[in-house]
Amino acid sequence: MRSLCLAAVAAALMGSAASAATIGVSMQSFDNNFQTLLREGLSARASEMDGVTLQIEDAQTDVSKQLNQVNNFIAAGVDAIIVTLADTSAAPGITEAAERAGIPLVYLNLEPDNIAQLPKNEAYVGSKETDSGRLGAEAACALLKEKGNAGDAQAYILMGDLAHQASRDRTSSVKETLAAGDCKGVTIADEQSAAWTRTNAMDLTTNWITAGRPIDVVFANNDEMAIGAIQALKAAGVSMGDVTVVGIDATQDALASMAAGDLDVTVFQNAKGQSANAVDAAVALAQGKSVEKEVWVPFELVTPKNMTEYAHQN
Repeated sequence: MRSLCLAAVAAALMGSAASAATIGVSMQSFDNNFQTLLREGLSARASEMDGVTLQIEDAQTDVSKQLNQVNNFIAAGVDAIIVTLADTSAAPGITEAAERAGIPLVYLNLEPDNIAQLPKNEAYVGSKETDSGRLGAEAACALLKEKGNAGDAQAYILMGDLAHQASRDRTSSVKETLAAGDCKGVTIADEQSAAWTRTNAMDLTTNWITAGRPIDVVFANNDEMAIGAIQALKAAGVSMGDVTVVGIDATQDALASMAAGDLDVTVFQNAKGQSANAVDAAVALAQGKSVEKEVWVPFELVTPKNMTEYAHQN
């Protein structure tokens, strides 16, 4: 399992007429900001390769719609399929359909439940979700220590869609990191799913504030929810200097929030790197080449000290 292990394959495919392929792409949701970054990355990578055409569909977070899209791709005779899962537990059914048709399949970004059982012409491209939670929790702990409340801080976790392994892994790694370090005294006061959205996160955070419970740190499974929490805190007149807020993705909105002094920590998830590797893997598999079963693109910690390095990354 090597990170960015497809570099040599990509070099051979770039600009080669032999790389011609039609790839069907089913995206979890066009409304999700990070999924939009992935979609743009897929299109950008395909445009760099001779003869590679993408057919991109929006599953609208609907499992049955996504399976229908996959079946339609199969019926149309595409050369390969790329999927960002509407529900990671739906992967076995999608894998079975693609394997039965003999069409290569690449899962992107959201780790499939059957990752250990993927057949030889299927692969997963993504980032180690536990790393993102760990990096964010370590940085938050350092900030809490600076404020002198690492031993008794009240923390809240805004989770993504509970159907996604990413949400579960990011949340569990935050808890494990806090419990194993200098912040083991931090209390997880509550954890709720805001389904990756800014609006839901704002509503949940408003509820926590209204309940009168102290909020020292908010861990959000993505930047959109972190921004929603910040909006709720500011609307309630809470000083952002009193609350540590952590997100994941390092989107442009998140970096703007960090520049404004509101968001304390985010973790860069490389949308371009994931997308490029997914297209490379799909084309390689369509040509009968072998690729690594799991291709990992590293997460990277982003703070106000290094945020300018990520200004145009996502």
